[in-house]
Amino acid sequence: MAEKWEVSEDGLTYTFHLRKDVSFHSNKLFTPSRNLNADDVVFSFQRQADKSHPYYNVSGGTYFYYQWMKLPKILKSVEKVDEHTVKMTLNQPNSLFLTTVAIDFLSIYSKEYADKLLAEGKPELLDQQPIGTGPFEFQVYQTDQAVRYKANPNYWQGKAKFERLIFAITPDAGTRYAKLKAGECDVIDFPNIADIAQMKQDQKVTLFEREGLNLAYLGLNTKKAALDNVKVRQALQHATDKKAIVDTVFQGGGTVATNPFPNSVLGYNENLAQYEFDLAKAKKLLAEAGYPNGFETEIWVQPVVRPSNPNPRRTAEIIQADWAKIGVKAKLVSHEWADFNKRTREGEFSAGTYGWTSRNGDPDNFLFPLLSKENIPGTNYSRWTDNEFDGLLQKVVQTQNATERQQLYQQAVEIFQKNTPIIPIAHAINYVPVSKRVQGFVQSPFGYTSFYSVTLAE
Repeated sequence: MAEKWEVSEDGLTYTFHLRKDVSFHSNKLFTPSRNLNADDVVFSFQRQADKSHPYYNVSGGTYFYYQWMKLPKILKSVEKVDEHTVKMTLNQPNSLFLTTVAIDFLSIYSKEYADKLLAEGKPELLDQQPIGTGPFEFQVYQTDQAVRYKANPNYWQGKAKFERLIFAITPDAGTRYAKLKAGECDVIDFPNIADIAQMKQDQKVTLFEREGLNLAYLGLNTKKAALDNVKVRQALQHATDKKAIVDTVFQGGGTVATNPFPNSVLGYNENLAQYEFDLAKAKKLLAEAGYPNGFETEIWVQPVVRPSNPNPRRTAEIIQADWAKIGVKAKLVSHEWADFNKRTREGEFSAGTYGWTSRNGDPDNFLFPLLSKENIPGTNYSRWTDNEFDGLLQKVVQTQNATERQQLYQQAVEIFQKNTPIIPIAHAINYVPVSKRVQGFVQSPFGYTSFYSVTLAE
């Protein structure tokens, strides 16, 4: 939405100059009278930042990503300078600010539409019948069936090359592939790993694949008995056969995780001491921790497939069998997805299968959400705290020099590895099977797709 921007010498002020030719969508409730302007940008930030804002509590008032990306701490103010200029002032310099504000959780809403809905007593429709500025306009969500869009004829970069975009909700991966082969759809997500070999030979399918910026891991609640002991956590690391998980569950579609982020990410530490699969060492550490005969615990299992893990239940079963060999009896537990997430954030679990996909490829987007004390409660499911670790994260975001940032992140990773609040398991390769009639498809490493570049062959 910004055609250019300037950053002050002290790194505290960002001035964004907005494009003047960006129009909002229309729907049955609303026809915009103007193009996007500074009022819309200020509204979209304040809606998530200001607890007294009339839209803050609409749809539950849960802005997890706004919190995870530290914006309440980073941002001092967002101000309108003129119709097409916005000034954002920070509390302290932040080397990640531009990559943060480019993420889609800060998509710009129409203030004009929001004001109209509020006046009519229907503010919830801002989220239920959204309008935006992108190449496709939302039409309808059919519960558990489909989300339908149409091409935006007024998109500022030009209309898309096809008229309709439909996301058909099909929970079963086998059914999704059958629909693709039958020509009933053009793209599918989360294919069965067992089908990958066949897809590579399928003459009707182009299989896109790339290493994802993700992490499949086992969270360990450091506030629970036994797991609050670092030697117990180290023992469980040694008792987890990551290679067996990658071979069995990922079937060539992943790599063993040796750091809390992939080796393509700044700060990856190739010299990091590893917890090799060693049951004898695991038993020794358990005995030193006061658990010579092991203990009982639970492993919570994600009830859905995520980009970071093609089969969380099979992953948990392998870990369960490994831990049993050192006397740790783990019961597998699962909950409905929303309940699973809520209860995890509230700290009910002991251990659990989890995953993370970065939205900007920066190490901070792994370390801060998953391991900082500022995300308790939140995505620091392990509830681990370490002041030295958090201090390094604070220091690194104020550092512009890439070499210095690399060194600081490596120091942080060493602290993490010693304390092992989570067990990194794997980095998944993301596969997207696409019909041969689709041209111009581009796979994102961040796990989402823009269809604007796509054309369809007849």
